[in-house]
Amino acid sequence: MNGGIAVTSDERTSILGRVPAWLWVGIAVYALALIGGRLLLGDSDTNWHIAVGQWIIDQRAMPRVDIYSFTKAGEPWTSSSWLAQVLYAVSYNLAGWTGVVVLPSTAIAATFALLTHILGRRIPASYAVAVAVAVLVLSMGHLLARPHVLALPVMVAWVHGLISASERGKAPSPWLLPLIALWTNLHGGFMFGLMLVGAFALDALWNAARERRIPLALRWAVFGIGALLACCVTPYGWGSILAARKILDLGELLHLIYEWMPADFSRLGAFELTILALIGGALYGGVRLTPPRIALVLGLLHMALSHVRNVEIFALLLPIVVLAPVASQFALRPAWPARSGAPMPLTAAILILLGGWSWLVAAHTNFAPPQSHSPTAAVDALKALNPKRVLNDLPFGGYLIWRQIPVFVDGRAELYGEAFDVAYYRAMQLKDVNQLLDILRKWDIDAVLLTPHTPAVGALDHIGGWRRAYADENAVLHVRSPN
Repeated sequence: MNGGIAVTSDERTSILGRVPAWLWVGIAVYALALIGGRLLLGDSDTNWHIAVGQWIIDQRAMPRVDIYSFTKAGEPWTSSSWLAQVLYAVSYNLAGWTGVVVLPSTAIAATFALLTHILGRRIPASYAVAVAVAVLVLSMGHLLARPHVLALPVMVAWVHGLISASERGKAPSPWLLPLIALWTNLHGGFMFGLMLVGAFALDALWNAARERRIPLALRWAVFGIGALLACCVTPYGWGSILAARKILDLGELLHLIYEWMPADFSRLGAFELTILALIGGALYGGVRLTPPRIALVLGLLHMALSHVRNVEIFALLLPIVVLAPVASQFALRPAWPARSGAPMPLTAAILILLGGWSWLVAAHTNFAPPQSHSPTAAVDALKALNPKRVLNDLPFGGYLIWRQIPVFVDGRAELYGEAFDVAYYRAMQLKDVNQLLDILRKWDIDAVLLTPHTPAVGALDHIGGWRRAYADENAVLHVRSPN
């Protein structure tokens, strides 16, 4: 062919056939996440996470007190997700909002590629891919450009390491400890990973012969101590553990924050359908699990029912927990050997192609957070008035921090605490009008920026001494009237 090299159809098929199913899943998930990148930016906390990361980069130090609000200024505060925040800030500096989309898209793709690879070591590829798709559907509501997404592949790898050790009747390898240390610096959810050490230790002891249980328990105990020490390998030392616990002490407030609310079954949804399908399948197939695995399944389900944010943890980890007993019981054949992988040149070529495709998508897509929690025009009007103290709606807290305006409140619930946030909620929802008046007076508020549907907006329209200075479909700005 004129001295050129022709690639036949059979050769192209052979090249594509060398790409394992788990890598195809990763590629597909990455493509979907990037195409739907605007959905990843649909959380108001993304802005302040980037702002904190940029502060850490600029100051070459860790924040130890609050510097973003005027209500809690100077009070102790630990940025338990500091590494993720730095990564988001670096991504933003390199490629703007496109970088902020690409970073979590990569983590999500890695999570589902890893999950599919783990599943395929025990069950056929078609089953592994089907389970991964179901997990993706359940997880989509909480896949956002926030620190927890960067920790998801670490969580899957950590749990797989623990369960593999349990199934081999051994203690986990000390090479797992850097994973929990990385998780600790990425997100406060590492406490859950630490608790799983005890859960899988019980699983290992249940399956071990009686004479081996004491030495095995000692080895797992040593690993558990090592994991606890690894969780202290942060700029805050053991303060990261204390900070992670604060979110669990918010009491009534957990019922007011959506992601901490219990699952809602008033309408039939994917989560309820999944639970019903799992129960029906287990009853029909006669699935048998050991008591420790049953306890793990019930624990994961309890977490998902208690807090919406735990649905993706349930979805990602349940298949791993039941994988070995189900595969053994139904004599399922693995799709690939335990140490399978894609050839390095092929993987490198795919990564280069994905990088080029990412650039192409970015060149034709204007990624940006939605105006519903980034009200540019309203904040421009606010800054022109140069107010000293702004009472802001919670969804605007991250954007105001981004615009370097001290906030009344933002998404750091562990900083503000239960009493403060509950009183704020009651004031904004007009559960107690006097509470709203007390906030305006106590904090000497001279501007109020709220979403149009917040009940307090209507009250401010009728409270003497206040006037509307700006309003659009995203925000309403009230300021004190001149005397």
